[in-house]
Parts: sequence; C-alpha cells; structure tokens
Amino acid sequence: MCKVIAMYLPQFHPIPENDKWWGKGFTEWKNVGRAQSLFPGHYQPRVPADLGYYDLRLPEVRKSQADMAKEYGIDGFCYYHYWFGNGRRLLERPFNEVLRLGEPDFPFMLCWANESWHEKFWDNKGGVSKNLLMEQIYGDENEYEAHFYSLLEAFKDPRYIKIEDKPAFMIYEPLKFPEVAQFITKWQELAIKNGLEGIHFIGQTQHAFRDKDKIIGLGFDAINAVRIYDVLQHKSKLSRSFARIKRSLFKTALYEKYSNAVKYLTDPEFDSAPDVYPSIIPGWDHTPRSGRGGFLLHDFTPKYFANHVRNVFNVMRNKPVEKKITFIKSWNEWGEGNYMEPDIRYGTQFLEVIKNIKNSEYS
Repeated sequence: MCKVIAMYLPQFHPIPENDKWWGKGFTEWKNVGRAQSLFPGHYQPRVPADLGYYDLRLPEVRKSQADMAKEYGIDGFCYYHYWFGNGRRLLERPFNEVLRLGEPDFPFMLCWANESWHEKFWDNKGGVSKNLLMEQIYGDENEYEAHFYSLLEAFKDPRYIKIEDKPAFMIYEPLKFPEVAQFITKWQELAIKNGLEGIHFIGQTQHAFRDKDKIIGLGFDAINAVRIYDVLQHKSKLSRSFARIKRSLFKTALYEKYSNAVKYLTDPEFDSAPDVYPSIIPGWDHTPRSGRGGFLLHDFTPKYFANHVRNVFNVMRNKPVEKKITFIKSWNEWGEGNYMEPDIRYGTQFLEVIKNIKNSEYS
C-alpha cells in the first residue's frame, strides 16, 4: 500500500509578528478572501466549505482535519516547521498543541521551511522586490544541537512517521543551507545518542533533475520532487516570450492548463527510483498572494487530477514497500490554490479521487 502524506500549513491563526507586519488578526484567510478572478474562467475567489474559515488554535478544527484526511486515505500530515535561529520560532502553536495534547491521533512528521520571510511586491511581468521581515540564520553546531533537542519529544512520539525505523525530517530548501552536510552529521550523531536509529532526511526540490545527485551527496536519504513549474520548461522559447508579452500587454497572470501540466508533474523513469518521493499537486494558483504577477495552473478538475494521481501511483509500483511514499502539496495551502480541503465548487471530489484510486487500484 502506498503511503500518502500531505504537507500542512500551520498559518491559519493570528500571531504577534503578523499583526505587526500585516495588521491585527491577519491570517492567510485575508489573502484568500480578497482574491479576484483575473480573466474569464479563472476560479477565484476560493471559498472553504466543510471546515469554513477555521482557526488552528482550536483543537476541534485540528481533529476535524485529521478525521477528514484519514477518511479519504491520507496517511499523515507533514507540518511546516519554522526555526529561524537562536531558538526563534514562528507559527509553532498548532503543532505544539498536537504534541502536548496527544490529539489528534494521526501520524505526523515535520518539514523545516528554512527560508527568510519577506514582504514581497509583484509587478505585472512577474518580477519581485522584497523587504526582509525575518531572516533565516543557521548558526553553528550549538545551534544544530538546540534545534534537535527542541524536536526530540516529537521524534519519540509514537505518531511520528518513520521510514526504515528512522523519524522522517524534510528540509524545504536543502541547497540554501551552506553547511547542511555538517548539520545532518550532527543530527545523526544526536539521534543515535538519544536512542533513535537515526534520522531519515528528505530534501525537497523543484529542480529534481538538476539537483538530485547534489542533494543526496550531502547526506540526504531521498528527495521530494515538486514539479509545479516543469510545464514551463517544456515550452519553446517563442511560447515563453509570447506568454511574457501577453502578461505585460493585458496585465494578467501567467497561466497554463492543468490538463497540459499533468504529464509534466511526474517523470516515469526518474520518479521510480527508491530515493525519489513524487508529489501529488491538486492545483496551483499564487494570485491570492501575488495578484497579476502570479502563476497558476488553470482549469483543474477532478478528472484531470485523477489522471495525475494515477501517474504518481504508477511510478511507485515497483519500489520497496517502505519507499512507496508520495507527498501531497498540499493539504491547506489556500493562498496558493493548492489544497485538498473541500471548497464550495468541488466539495470532497479531490479527496474522493485519492480514496478511490488508492483503495481500488493500488491496494
């Protein structure tokens, strides 16, 4: 049976820093609610259905999410984890409460979202300017040790997802961490010292063909291949130039049809390797955050999503049982049009695709 793990954004609750930067009570729902349709047929705004505009401070919400995920064949959540150095964390409350309360009783792991936070401004050509809000600092071995011990309780929790008997830990930007090899070595030492078999390190990348060997060579056990932008790489130079001109002239976002993108979201040969965990992409629409400077996969439907999910499961057919793993990007990235939670247009149809294909065709 293939294991399906969904990336989970813990942003949907107020924090003092976001109050300061964006206004009192800010969460991602503000961007989601004010999103606009930018061209005919553009599906915006997205409105949540069953779970509503929730607040992740509430244990009832977290339980409802886990119950729903479990019902539709999702095997666990991979919570984004923010550690900016010197013990500075953000958005930690939802996961800390999951850990402290022992609820929901649903498997989990962590992905270190190791990037600085910026206030970003997009122009109509897709260009970005940035103001630094929170800097990602990596520090030295003392910092690595403090980081490890802050998560040791989680690693030892019986709900924590293990691969080959080791807690799985993903790093979002593995190649932006200059000393990541030393970090991995230190954490492996600390894991053994504290009674674990080690850590199963996964490096996430949007440039799988280019970066896999480099990432594995740094001590990672596997990569998670995310191919959202691969569709653009397969277009001719003329097509890309025309798209840029169109964006500039008509002041609209850059988009591609999801039905066309599906064939590029997996690579049958590359993704069948045991050390590659493919991604399931339910959609992509960055315009709630970036407006007309964004990129989106347009006209996605459950039918085309089902084609994509079958492709992902097919590349896992011949892998060792413990390596039949895929990550959904994501469970609840509403600000990127990238979610599995029900909305008012499709309800649970995308979830039903996962459940039906996993249980009937790949059990």
